[in-house]
Amino acid sequence: MTEQESLRQSRSIYYASGIVSICGIIFEVLFGALGSYILGDGVKQYTLTISLFLTGMGIGAYISEKMTRYLIASFIWIEYSIGLIGGFSAMLLFGVTAYLPDGTDALFLYSVTLLVGTLTGVELPILIRKANEIGVSLEKSAAKVLFSDYAGGLIGGLLFLFLLRPYFGLVKTSFLVALINVAVAIWIVFRFRHEMKRFRLHAISGVAFLCILIAGALFGEEAAFHFEQKLYKDPVVFSEQTAYQQIILTREQGDTRLYLDGQLQFSSSDEHRYHEILVHPAMAAAARHDRVLVLGGGDGLAVRELLKYEDLGTVTLVDLDPAMTETARTNHLLTDLNEGALDDPRVDIVNEDAFQFLEKAEGFYDVVIIDLPDPNNESLNKLYTQEFYSLARNHLQPDGAMIVQATSPVFAPKVYWTIDRTVQAAGLKTENLHADIPSFGGWGYVMASRNGIKLEELTLLKDTRYLTADVLPALAKFGKDEDAVMEDGATLQPNTLIRPNLIEVYEKSWRYY
Repeated sequence: MTEQESLRQSRSIYYASGIVSICGIIFEVLFGALGSYILGDGVKQYTLTISLFLTGMGIGAYISEKMTRYLIASFIWIEYSIGLIGGFSAMLLFGVTAYLPDGTDALFLYSVTLLVGTLTGVELPILIRKANEIGVSLEKSAAKVLFSDYAGGLIGGLLFLFLLRPYFGLVKTSFLVALINVAVAIWIVFRFRHEMKRFRLHAISGVAFLCILIAGALFGEEAAFHFEQKLYKDPVVFSEQTAYQQIILTREQGDTRLYLDGQLQFSSSDEHRYHEILVHPAMAAAARHDRVLVLGGGDGLAVRELLKYEDLGTVTLVDLDPAMTETARTNHLLTDLNEGALDDPRVDIVNEDAFQFLEKAEGFYDVVIIDLPDPNNESLNKLYTQEFYSLARNHLQPDGAMIVQATSPVFAPKVYWTIDRTVQAAGLKTENLHADIPSFGGWGYVMASRNGIKLEELTLLKDTRYLTADVLPALAKFGKDEDAVMEDGATLQPNTLIRPNLIEVYEKSWRYY
């Protein structure tokens, strides 16, 4: 082999190591995202998948010691294997979740993560050994291959975060990344064709796998959509994977339901109960309605209730996901329900994290309505902390009122009363409400103000379907199994950023529901 040819081959190895490392890191975070969506608790799933992937890489590095011959052929078939397994992983996970017993989806995901991690762990030692075989010193070959690997890892993470997941979704991303793995392998086949004994077999196999993955990229989402349909009671009529969440709309016999990351947000058959309680008691308790702040509520249904007030000034709606508020503005199923509320000139939509919004917001609000998803992960937990409620208090008029959706005092009483305790710890006086929402079950709210609220003295707007002045005081009556709970004889502690105890309480409370 000439010195020039040796240089070309060594460069090919370095380029290949960088590209496959990009694919490896994308698969790693992809598995974490899949676990977060399918299994819930994003921090837990990312921790498990990354740990399993790295463990697999360690196993793969150990296995690579046994591979001393046919290095290029071994690398090629490793890439083919990663491409096929990783490419079909997301689509098959939806199928496993839809058709196999509970727990099988977690086993499948963790097994695939470990397997792909193991195959990825075999790659680099083989490439380093091959570079050394070509004539590059072991120290230089290892350093250059590892540099390509680490640099590729950064690029892969950024690509997944800002390009692949937002624009292609999880299923198509898995196939696109797999195509790159197989394409790299085919390139290496032709680059090292003169030293390969079964060149035609390797090349034809690669082309066949490439065609299979292209078909997966074209039709995989449709298959996954079919599998996903099985996860919901009613037919899925709208599905969008955004940069922040999966938005699903279902419809059956006139009932429209919204799901975010698989969690039911409302049913059109009874959402009026939920949103009337969320809006009207706080509006009745506030002295004025000049400025109203809604945190969450990107579906526009709470805003619909607010617009019933003739003396309403302005409404600021803060929702993290612009795709959610855009869907609420344009999808006829949602506009029929929210009555075009988000296009009202009095409504200002801000797509921003609620915590960050409150940190830099100016002025005071007469009413603050907090309608955020349940605190089932760290990113949502911060929106149920003493620090967050303190920020909300700092922007609440002295004679204003605040209300928080606070999960279920029936299914998760410790969660509900921990939220209540946390709002109190922020310096506000609370009033507790709950009601039966048929699609949810018993659901709870925490009202708050600086001076206390007397429910029996509130005058409610008459333009409601469920809530009346007579019903409202009854919503403050809790059964014995829902009432304030104690933990080990001590009062429940407020949830804070430093001590986020609510996540663990939430997981334990909802484990069997």
